[in-house]
Amino acid sequence: MSRTAYIFPGQGSQYVGMGKDVCAEFPAAKSLFAKADEVLGFSLSRICFEGPEEELKQTKNTQPAIFLHSVAVWEILKPADAAMTAGHSLGEYSALVAAGAILFEEALKLVRLRGELMQKAGEENPGTMAAVVGLDAQAVGEVCHAASSDGIVQAANFNSPGQIVISGSVAGVRKAMELAKQRGAKLVKELVVSGAFHSPLMQPAKDGLQRALDKAAFRDAQIPVYANVSARPVQKGSEIRQLLFEQVTSPVRWEETIRNMSADGASSFVEVGPGKVLQGLVKRIAPEVSVAGFDAAASIAAVRN
Repeated sequence: MSRTAYIFPGQGSQYVGMGKDVCAEFPAAKSLFAKADEVLGFSLSRICFEGPEEELKQTKNTQPAIFLHSVAVWEILKPADAAMTAGHSLGEYSALVAAGAILFEEALKLVRLRGELMQKAGEENPGTMAAVVGLDAQAVGEVCHAASSDGIVQAANFNSPGQIVISGSVAGVRKAMELAKQRGAKLVKELVVSGAFHSPLMQPAKDGLQRALDKAAFRDAQIPVYANVSARPVQKGSEIRQLLFEQVTSPVRWEETIRNMSADGASSFVEVGPGKVLQGLVKRIAPEVSVAGFDAAASIAAVRN
């Protein structure tokens, strides 16, 4: 039996104008964007629709913007065939709303706080990230271990076969980049980021987020949500809370997540929200599955008509 998995993008998928056409076309989206502005006390919708890009790219704005767009598209689609969900880093919050584990408004406040805390941690503990293409997980682990005498560095995102992102202090990451090139990596590229996400340098953000997570009302998810930290399905509210806490400094095990979802029967993966990043990763991880995405109003209207 064919099962459909819905997946939600993370930071890096944002673009100026995101959600504008969706709000113009669908009243449900327009009302959700208005609600977000009210809850947050500033016009997030203006930043999404008009930018400027520099403002949208600030982590404290990027995270709630992508989350809002993703949930708005989900609310319009309301798919009856959702068997499981997952989200990449920040996208895990969108996946949890979709699975009924947390209410939109509460998740929005958490996501805004998470973005603020991660941005602040990036300013207090300056770090960087780099993409390494063409080495397997073991080789990248060995490279990070060897470079750690120069500074903190670890794998942050296991995105797809041979595509791993490392994160940590500037000295640690740059040493690891040098060693990865020596090991024969096809491409090693430092990323333009505001902090060393999913590394120990995010510990202050993790501590700050814990207080808010402890107060938040998590319910048991209606369908399995595959967690970044474990790459395994989770439904219990108490476990979800703990995994979101751990996620801040732990690697995103995306490749393993998609493989596990596929092994559990997902033959169709649908990306919900801005961009097509996850669709590209899924194609590389599981070429046998079908992949689709909903971002702009036209793609949504096509399936609703």
